[in-house]
Amino acid sequence: MALPSPRLLLVLLGVALTSLGCSRVGSPGAAGELVVAVLDDPVHYQANGGDGQESGFEADLVHAFAEEMQLQVRFVPVFTPSELTDLVTRGKVHFATSAPLSADASLHYTSSIRGARLLIAQHEDALPVADAADLADHSVAVIAGSAAAAALHRLAETTPFPITEIERGDDISLLAQVAERKIEAVATDSAHLDVAANYFPELEETQALTGSVAYAWAFSADNDTLRQKAEDFIARSRHNGLISRLHDRYFGHIHRITTEGAAQFLEDMRGLLPHFRQNFLHAAATTGIDWRILAALAYQESHWDALATSPTGVRGIMMLTEETADRLQVHNRLDAEESIKAGARYLADLMDELPRPIAKPDRLWFALAAYNLGMGHLRGARQMAEGMKHDSTSWYEMKKVLPLMARPEYYARLKAGRARGGEAVIMVENVRTYYDILARFQPAFVSPLQTDLTMQ
Repeated sequence: MALPSPRLLLVLLGVALTSLGCSRVGSPGAAGELVVAVLDDPVHYQANGGDGQESGFEADLVHAFAEEMQLQVRFVPVFTPSELTDLVTRGKVHFATSAPLSADASLHYTSSIRGARLLIAQHEDALPVADAADLADHSVAVIAGSAAAAALHRLAETTPFPITEIERGDDISLLAQVAERKIEAVATDSAHLDVAANYFPELEETQALTGSVAYAWAFSADNDTLRQKAEDFIARSRHNGLISRLHDRYFGHIHRITTEGAAQFLEDMRGLLPHFRQNFLHAAATTGIDWRILAALAYQESHWDALATSPTGVRGIMMLTEETADRLQVHNRLDAEESIKAGARYLADLMDELPRPIAKPDRLWFALAAYNLGMGHLRGARQMAEGMKHDSTSWYEMKKVLPLMARPEYYARLKAGRARGGEAVIMVENVRTYYDILARFQPAFVSPLQTDLTMQ
């Protein structure tokens, strides 16, 4: 039997690939997986959340839905809302998450999961857009197919002005170009600006746009059974607090640091951090904790001042107490290398000491709170939470309880006594923000030990 010619083989291969490219996804049950389109940006989803794993509000919520259905998840990341709807209408995915609600009759949406205001953002030193008439002298960039793009075009019907629609990209990248003075203005939403403002504190909202954006899950018209299951899941997730907990996990810490504080951190990241970077990397290699977590903790404790000393006697870049330093055999708390190494070991020990039911990333938040309060006070707070019918394994729940430790009607019942639990909450939330900034601008160092002691 004669073999096909190389030319014929290429033709047959092309036909096979074209056929595969045109195929629609089968039912989730048959394949054992949900195929889900998602917007790839820090507000929704990131393929690499810092430890090589996908993360984000949408990722966690979809995984919870898939777990309930006993299915695996395969995400298809895209960069524009139009790509989301295209994949759904062509049957390439089972549904799209992070989809802006629209009047598109070819799609069926769940109820809104979260929303944001529409606005125009500029550099703080730019001539501000005070009203619609000012837009005639500005070029406004926007992601094509987004709710902000629709709002801009509605506004341009009465007051014409130049609009630049970006076909591929994301809001955070556009906002970065505004901060770098490469783009005059960007139309976006408040959720993206809130996240970007921590990275680029020179950004500011200069004009509100009419309307808002609501994000939901979008299904094709012939997939209503799966949509109804998703709607029921979303309703339960609102009722049992899952959506609130996920929102707190990814966005609850965003407004803790002022614009001035974020700007100072970025300046110190460039000027001070290089002096201690190797110390943080070495500590990460021995403990498995992401070096950027250690650096964020050190900044919260001392602003990267190796000689820092508090009125209560804690000292050094990691602000160790004398008792902790003695236990960790630190000879000189003002030696940055010794202090960072000991602080990292102490944080790792605290994480190991926590009960097993406290899962990531909450496990890290609890350990950071114990770094501030002491494990005895944290145990007392957890017991108090259980007595108040709060989940003592959830940071979202514990943030409500810890500030109560300064009130006599509560701390009188605690063996460890009074504590400034509110300060511990602020400390943890600040560390989270500093880490987010470092994670954007500083590369990760992956040590062989770095498997469990990460942010995600």
